[in-house]
Amino acid sequence: MNTLGERLNYARKQKNYTQGSLAESIGVSRGVIFNLEKNKTEPQVIVVNAICQVLDIKKEWLLNGTGSMEENSESAQSAKILNELYEVAKGLSLDEQLYLLDTVKALKFRLGKRSSSSR
Repeated sequence: MNTLGERLNYARKQKNYTQGSLAESIGVSRGVIFNLEKNKTEPQVIVVNAICQVLDIKKEWLLNGTGSMEENSESAQSAKILNELYEVAKGLSLDEQLYLLDTVKALKFRLGKRSSSSR
C-alpha cells in the first residue's frame, strides 16, 4: 500500500464501511472518499482527522504509511473506555452520576480484594 488512497481503501474495508457510509459519518459527499481513494485530490486536514477518528486509525499511517494502522496500546484502549464512560455519564443527573461513581468505586474495591486473595 504505497498511496494514501490505497491505505484509505484498505482501512475503510477493514472497518466495514462503504464509501457512502464513511462519507456520511464524517459529513462529506461520497465523491470526496472516492477521489481520495483514487488519489485524485489532496485531503484536507479536517477530512483526514475525521477519517482517522471514525475509522480509529493513526494519522501517520494514513498519510505516510508509517507505523501501524491502529493504536493498540493499553493506554489508548483505556482512554477510549474512559471517554465512553464520560459520554454515558454526562447524560445522567448529578445524583445518577454520583451513584455511578460509587458503584465503580465499590466494584474496584471488590475486584482489588479478589485479585489480592488469589495470590
